[in-house]
Amino acid sequence: MTNSPGVELFWNEYLQEHPLAADTYEVWSFGDNAPMADELLELVLQGIKTGTASNYQLYEAEGAALPQAGGHSIILDSKGEPQVIVATTRVEVVPFDEISAEFAYSEGEGDRSLEYWRQEHERFFTREARELLNQPFDPQMKVVCENFKVVYLPSTRK
Repeated sequence: MTNSPGVELFWNEYLQEHPLAADTYEVWSFGDNAPMADELLELVLQGIKTGTASNYQLYEAEGAALPQAGGHSIILDSKGEPQVIVATTRVEVVPFDEISAEFAYSEGEGDRSLEYWRQEHERFFTREARELLNQPFDPQMKVVCENFKVVYLPSTRK
């Protein structure tokens, strides 16, 4: 995603409070549709969601670097407006069928069980693999499991 003036202003506000922060950051929203982006963002804002999963093959296809512990991300809402900054605390690449109950819980979705996580993420990854990679879902696909913590929430959101 490209940086809008609002994103750059948001980052600069963060730097005012954290002048030693890295000078790079990622900008993204959750999921693949507006309702999902806002629903998952709300879980982060409530302190429930501290993990997210993505398809490793998409990083390879786009030639993109994996997230790294210590990296920062500005999370956008469905309208493309920055809402929160998170710092990645841990990244692991794990086969889908080996995802742990602990990681599923960190995603904060549904009843937070591994069973719920597998059901919903198989649905999501199936759709994504078909639309973006022209491939079927593979239960042994590599999943980028990223954990994070909120490091900046503007005073208007607190």
